[in-house]
Amino acid sequence: MKKSGKHVENARKKVEARPYKLADATELIKKTHHTKFNETVELAINLGVDPKHSDQVVRGTVVLPHGLGKSVRVLVLAGGEKQREATEAGAEHVGGDELVQKIMEGWTDFDAVIATPDMMRSAGKLGKVLGPRGLMPNPKTGTVTADVAKAIKETKAGKVEFRVDKAGIVHCPVGKISFDAPKLADNAHAIINAVVKAKPAAAKAATAKPKAKPDAKTKPVASADKPKVAADKGAATTAAAPKQQ
Repeated sequence: MKKSGKHVENARKKVEARPYKLADATELIKKTHHTKFNETVELAINLGVDPKHSDQVVRGTVVLPHGLGKSVRVLVLAGGEKQREATEAGAEHVGGDELVQKIMEGWTDFDAVIATPDMMRSAGKLGKVLGPRGLMPNPKTGTVTADVAKAIKETKAGKVEFRVDKAGIVHCPVGKISFDAPKLADNAHAIINAVVKAKPAAAKAATAKPKAKPDAKTKPVASADKPKVAADKGAATTAAAPKQQ
């Protein structure tokens, strides 16, 4: 087994094998941070569900109170007057069938896609391109809407989408490691509350695992009212490597 680096070992020494409140966990994440780039802190929530059953699929969106700490390039597929509304609302790319064709040819210089209902016949052709990237417009996530201005505003303000994966876990970015700990905690609370609210009655009690650093293995346990965090014995601060963006 490969030996961990000195930074990881030093981080592990700062983590006690006891439960942590979410506010304390975010403070600890910042204290054990040792990379030079501005990592993305990610929250992983183990819902104890079986997504093979349709009544246990959990998905939704939430606008983070402090955003994600990055600019979001929004593409809007619309026609007529809605194109003007989208441009005025700050969308970086606005168009109709010509943009659909451009995307089908391999262009993906954007971070979010919003479409008006009348454009979904054309946008439906983009499933193989946008689907794997999690960018396919969907009415359930508010990205297929006639109110493009509102959708653009929410997306740029830090709206994130969550969906349970095959293992019954929801992964969601919380913010950048450069955020103050209270802001990370606020964003994490918002996500946890949204996920618990979206959790179907058939699902089991929710548990959460915040991630922020390589080799981190913290185990937060979250409920709608009292989210808290429990650290794995001998763990540092995360269960997976953070994303560099």
